[in-house]
Amino acid sequence: MKKVKFISIVFMLGAFLSLESCGPVIISSRPSHPTPPWFYPNRVVNVRYVYFPDYTIYYDLTLRNYIYFDNGAWITVNVLPSRFNSINLRRSKQIRIQDYYGNNIRDYHSRTRTPIKSRRNN
Repeated sequence: MKKVKFISIVFMLGAFLSLESCGPVIISSRPSHPTPPWFYPNRVVNVRYVYFPDYTIYYDLTLRNYIYFDNGAWITVNVLPSRFNSINLRRSKQIRIQDYYGNNIRDYHSRTRTPIKSRRNN
């Protein structure tokens, strides 16, 4: 009887844990801050930066801020300025930077020679 009870508990625990692992998993050093709504991975993701090449914007998933190029300087902000309100980041092209975890994304950008595209005025 004890053996049957033990096996049923192990089975129920295994079923519960397998259901818990079905959703997206994001590795972050700040779990109290949710990820932005445009970032929905379908697997375990270990990246720090997401790059939007059409707008020359980086998003730092660890510090939860945007880094963008404006008038020859890199600007870091928590919320993008109002001129970016028309951008839908969910539908924009995203590049997940998987090989860089440092703090100086500006140096990474210049080292990889990622072209800076000018923002089109509508």
